[in-house]
Amino acid sequence: MDWSSEHLPSDESLQDCRVNACVDVVLSGVKLLEALGLSPGNGKDHTILHSRNDLEEAFIHFMGKGVAAERFFSDKEAFHDIAQIASELPGAQHYVGGNAALIGQKFAANSDLKVLLCGPVGPKLHELLDDNVFVPPESLQEVDEFHLILEYQAGEEWGRLKAPHANRFIFSHDLSNGAMNMLEVFVSSLEEFQPDLVVLSGLHMMEGQSKELQRKRLLEVVTSISDIPTGIPVHLELASMTNRELMRSIVHQVFPAVTSLGLNEQELLFLSQAASGPHSSLSSWNGVPDVGMVSDILFWILKEHGRSKSRASDLTRIHFHTLVYHILATVDGHWANQLAAVAAGARVAGTQACATETIDASRVSLRAPREFMTSHSEAGSRIVIDPSRPVAEWHREGVSFHFTPVLVCKDPVRTVGLGDAISAEGLFYSEARPHY
Repeated sequence: MDWSSEHLPSDESLQDCRVNACVDVVLSGVKLLEALGLSPGNGKDHTILHSRNDLEEAFIHFMGKGVAAERFFSDKEAFHDIAQIASELPGAQHYVGGNAALIGQKFAANSDLKVLLCGPVGPKLHELLDDNVFVPPESLQEVDEFHLILEYQAGEEWGRLKAPHANRFIFSHDLSNGAMNMLEVFVSSLEEFQPDLVVLSGLHMMEGQSKELQRKRLLEVVTSISDIPTGIPVHLELASMTNRELMRSIVHQVFPAVTSLGLNEQELLFLSQAASGPHSSLSSWNGVPDVGMVSDILFWILKEHGRSKSRASDLTRIHFHTLVYHILATVDGHWANQLAAVAAGARVAGTQACATETIDASRVSLRAPREFMTSHSEAGSRIVIDPSRPVAEWHREGVSFHFTPVLVCKDPVRTVGLGDAISAEGLFYSEARPHY
């Protein structure tokens, strides 16, 4: 589990505190499966992977849809064998991994920002971390937690399979992050570090734990968040999940305790399905997620589980990102600078995917809808995007929405960590107003 935090002392260096960390081994999914002696068969989703065959079926299932996913691999020995083969394959690269660690790395690239990372940090991860990322001694461990990131390109073929989009499939046998072993270390470090922002992630890693441990640790998470001094925003970054009961518990227990959420289209629809929200009868998105439907679900989350006069909840902000557009939804009166925040997130999506310093117009394409309805649950308005002012804004019962298209990289160098970079950039430009 990932926690990180930031703090803004008098010298204007920002400190950020996070939990959930690992080493990402990034490589071609097809090359790994071929190295494992697997051949392309029929795709099938597995909520938990128990074998190499499960891995092959799940990878094919998601590669065929071009959809990102993350799964827990239950067999420790089998996973370590696969991880060793993956690490030694030509072209395999090792990066900082874990949502919180990735967001922390993004912040630490700014020399004025200081980041406290509380997660299981092994020797390889420690070596990869930025100098501005501080790790408490209690977070250091002798062995790294590895996550395998199997990437594929748009149009890549394997047997009869052809990927419609570039994306990745992630799997791990990560019990340290799943059990949130660094939770208490994190809380005890907060008083000395005095952060201005706390980022929490890794709740999805609990899917590998028993129901009893999930219940126990979720209660401890909420208690720990309540111990964070009032006025410090807490951002929760979600990730791919399959356990509806766990997601429902997170919605009801954790959402009211955090200030901000970051999530993508898969997580948004699964959340609505798990908690009986709008459009929950939809089994999956058909191509680009419909803006009006996304807007309805974001509005429902903030209205049903966010801050209001009648509800004791701190949740006032959701940063939604999908491949071709982003939406920042905020409860009025709690946030400022939303236009810059959502635009900055879209900009970093284009530059990081293409590995360029600035947007290279020859390497990106505009695939967002040029016009859309802002709702399907009620009589929404029709918005036509103005190229000279691409961030569109609309309002609905005390909630403001800021929409921006994304200039999508045509030949992405690396897709992993994009959502974390988007959320980090959006948070960097967001201005939290004090709660009254």
